[in-house]
Amino acid sequence: MSVENTPPRRSRLAVTLIPLVVFLGLAGVFLMQLVSGRNAATIPSALIGAQAPLTALPAVEGLGVPGFDPAGFKGKVTLVNVWASWCAPCRDEHPVLMALAQDKRFAMVGLNYKDKPENAVRFLGGLGNPFASVGSDPNGRAAIDWGVYGVPESFVIGRDGRILYKHVGPLTPDSAEAVLMPEIEKALAAAE
Repeated sequence: MSVENTPPRRSRLAVTLIPLVVFLGLAGVFLMQLVSGRNAATIPSALIGAQAPLTALPAVEGLGVPGFDPAGFKGKVTLVNVWASWCAPCRDEHPVLMALAQDKRFAMVGLNYKDKPENAVRFLGGLGNPFASVGSDPNGRAAIDWGVYGVPESFVIGRDGRILYKHVGPLTPDSAEAVLMPEIEKALAAAE
């Protein structure tokens, strides 16, 4: 047996240890994320603190409320909800929106995303309309301006027209009470 054909002991050890070191490194990163306490469902928004997009939208035909006009956000706290009739989580969140609409300290407006007007009218006609105004965004371009990932999403807009908070996903009674309403209360208090 020739000594020249056997790989050096160190290179065999390195080849064996490299995958183990990489695995341990990745496991450490995942463990740090897990114990950090950060909510992995939270999707950051670059728009927080920025002026709300000034994209006005026409009213949903047949709904009987005005369209979506961000210029009207000035001077009042506004909750913007992005929804669609074809969205099952929007149907689940709707009773929460109806309950929130009872609080007249803030305005609630809707952005109807990639929907047919007749379906939007049927949806709100059957479940109730919590919105003071609803704009139609049939091609989704306004939602892109708002940084929407999917429906439903909700935004708290301050009296100065700036986006203060973004909630991704359906609002539940718990998330509305524990997260959304405190953000609305902060917005109301900041403007007084």
